[in-house]
Amino acid sequence: MATKSLSKNDFFNQPGQMEDPRQEFQRILYSLQDFLLYQKEQGVEGLPVKSDQPAPGKVQLLEEIKKELGDCKRCKLHRYRRNIVFGSGNPEAQLVFVGEGPGGDEDIQGKPFVGRAGQLLTKIINSIDLTREEVYIANIIKCRPPQNRNPEPDEIKACEPFLIKQLDAIQPKIICALGTFAAQTLLETGERISSLRGRFISYRNTSLIATFHPAYLLRNPQRKRDVWEDMKMIRKEYFS
Repeated sequence: MATKSLSKNDFFNQPGQMEDPRQEFQRILYSLQDFLLYQKEQGVEGLPVKSDQPAPGKVQLLEEIKKELGDCKRCKLHRYRRNIVFGSGNPEAQLVFVGEGPGGDEDIQGKPFVGRAGQLLTKIINSIDLTREEVYIANIIKCRPPQNRNPEPDEIKACEPFLIKQLDAIQPKIICALGTFAAQTLLETGERISSLRGRFISYRNTSLIATFHPAYLLRNPQRKRDVWEDMKMIRKEYFS
């Protein structure tokens, strides 16, 4: 029995003569033109293009936040500062320490917690088997207030959003608020540090624990035992 051979028309599923390639191309162009005109009427300005660029990493995100901050003059503290203290440490940190604001040494060096309180903080970090290079350290405000006074509401309003952006970029597992001011500001509460410490509190999809500020410990060394208890909680959660 003879087998019917396939013709070119069979491949295109078109009976009779094949369409002139030039006419087919012109028809496709008209269809594409109609499609683009329709998209324009719907408010579409361009076609989606797949990007080969990876999503920005945490280092890049922090650099973008720092660039946005710029030579900040959003509040009156810029009149008194020497340097903006942005924050320092590991952008991939699972633990972030947040203090109140820069002191004299920090203002000079442009880095957080480098004075006596900073040296004690380093020892506290080391006590839970971590180093400063493994954590991230920042403050509620980034410019030193005159005479190290507490930051005022307008100063917090201008500066805290940049800290929040930093925390959102890093996405730590744990945030440790150092001192009454940092804890009350982050948690938007008037509770004293003595009632806030010793427990984890849910904060922006992570866990926050408050403890005494290292500067307070220098004046009240008897409170170091309380901080050690808080640090043991952090270490257990960190390595779990």
